[in-house]
Amino acid sequence: MKNKLTDLNDHLFAQLERLSDEDLTAEQITTEVGRTDAIVSVAEQIVRNADLQLKAVTIIATHGERFRPQLSMLKAPE
Repeated sequence: MKNKLTDLNDHLFAQLERLSDEDLTAEQITTEVGRTDAIVSVAEQIVRNADLQLKAVTIIATHGERFRPQLSMLKAPE
């Protein structure tokens, strides 16, 4: 999987466009709102994960490599 945070941004804006469609019926709006709730929930987790990764990288950049073993979510450079 090669998704990036920019892809998440694209998905969020695409969903916003679907919600803005003035031709939607009440039932379609309800469906899109449910889809939006699911997308937002997943997006929040993706953003939290990215934030955690950024914090880990910041610790290494600030304090050096001695903390890398405790930060298991970071992969060694290939």
